[in-house]
Amino acid sequence: MNEGVARVNCSVYRHGQKLSTITIDDISEALHESDTFVWLGLVEPDRELMLRVQQEFDLHELAVEDAQKAHQRPKIEEYGDTLFVVLHTVALSGDTVDFGETHVFVGSRFVITVRHGTSSSYAGVREKTERTPARLATGPGYVLYSIVDFIVDQYQPCMDVLQFRFRQVEKDLFQENPPDSNLETFYKLKNELLALHSAAGPLTDICTQLLRFHGDIVPKETRIYYRDILDHVASVNEAADRLRTMIDAAMQVALAQVTIRQNEVVKRLAGWGAILAVPTMVFSWYGMNFEVMPELKWQWSYPAVMSAIVVISAALHRRLKRVGWL
Repeated sequence: MNEGVARVNCSVYRHGQKLSTITIDDISEALHESDTFVWLGLVEPDRELMLRVQQEFDLHELAVEDAQKAHQRPKIEEYGDTLFVVLHTVALSGDTVDFGETHVFVGSRFVITVRHGTSSSYAGVREKTERTPARLATGPGYVLYSIVDFIVDQYQPCMDVLQFRFRQVEKDLFQENPPDSNLETFYKLKNELLALHSAAGPLTDICTQLLRFHGDIVPKETRIYYRDILDHVASVNEAADRLRTMIDAAMQVALAQVTIRQNEVVKRLAGWGAILAVPTMVFSWYGMNFEVMPELKWQWSYPAVMSAIVVISAALHRRLKRVGWL
């Protein structure tokens, strides 16, 4: 359902079963019922809507302010009995990786997700979770796992795309005449990779905290699922570290190729300069205003001088070409 401009999806659950879909104004009444919890999903809510949510769930003002502004680093913070978790999301747009944020408020009887920027819908997560009532009955801790797991599952396809793009550019790197744009492409790839690593890396600390603490929200039977997330995150981080090392090496190769091409140009210019120095020197002699100069009275002096210039220049050209300067 829609409330104002922002998209809102709010449901009540008891013993793993969905009871009904409600409005934000009905949340307080739903929380008064025993053995229930509320799952509220928001997409880029405005300030007025966030204030209503704050009143319904008694959220801390600092956490609400962070959730409203977005542009937060991935983190987990505790505000009384409520956890505030910031997660960075990724989504593929063709071969481009787009980034967004999801802020999650988790209490013993509620879960609130606030989406900002590019992010896949959590409708599928909600439907999948509702199909496992036994796990959903454990409470908001399992809902939080489902959301985090869904976000982490989007990291690997993005990593695969970055690796594929790197391989394509790497093939061009060792061509006879590699494109001049290789270095710029590697730089863009590295920026996207660092952003992806910044999204995935902090999840190690977040999941570790959820495993060790907050037993009232994440019961013992749910913690095994968070260990699975840790394995996925570790895999993404390891792949990111490997790819970053390879990109750094490729950038060094690209820079070296630029230097080599510049050296080749300088060598060619120097070679031709040496060849042109011969006729330049000879002609400079005959440009001097002396009355007595060698061969001026000899009828074959002009052909002899020109022949000598051609022979010496040809010999220099052959020699320089043999050593790779031309």
